[in-house]
Amino acid sequence: MAAKGVRDIRLLIRMGWYAPLMLAPRSSSRDASEADVERWVKILKPPVSRRFSRWALIAERPEFRSLLLYRIRRAGAFNASIAAVLAVIYPGERTLHLACSEIGPGLFIQHGFATIVAASRVGANCWINQQVTIGFINPEDRPVIGDGVSVHAGAKVLGAVHLGDGSVVGANAVVLKDVPPGFTAVGVPARLLPPKESR
Repeated sequence: MAAKGVRDIRLLIRMGWYAPLMLAPRSSSRDASEADVERWVKILKPPVSRRFSRWALIAERPEFRSLLLYRIRRAGAFNASIAAVLAVIYPGERTLHLACSEIGPGLFIQHGFATIVAASRVGANCWINQQVTIGFINPEDRPVIGDGVSVHAGAKVLGAVHLGDGSVVGANAVVLKDVPPGFTAVGVPARLLPPKESR
């Protein structure tokens, strides 16, 4: 049997195992969850029809399961209890921790290994890589992440900083000050580069 045929069969078996997650309540988080699916499908192009793409993402991507379980938890106390049970049976990426008050729609998490996102807010259509720490120096001072922000591998964003819309945090950068919209933060401690069009 061809390698593609074996991969397809494995995917179908995994989709069968994760089928109960398709029935999990989504209620108030439905729009954000749909935006997540759209973004992940656009980036990853799973090998199934659009109708089954959510199912394939749940089956193949533990980072996506972590985000889905976050959305379920945020939909209310009853759903939080359901999410706790589902997380035991169908775990997401075990070293990915999403501890935010709000995560906007369309968040894409590439790999997600050893990643902590403890911002007060993450905007829409952000991109977060592996080994990223977005956290606080004390519990009251958490980062605020704007829309369309990218945070690359190994970066640290700490304290009451604001990452403006469309900003980029380079790999392994340590951000301790605000990053204006469209700017790129690189280095340790991070220095700011203006948007490409104005360099």
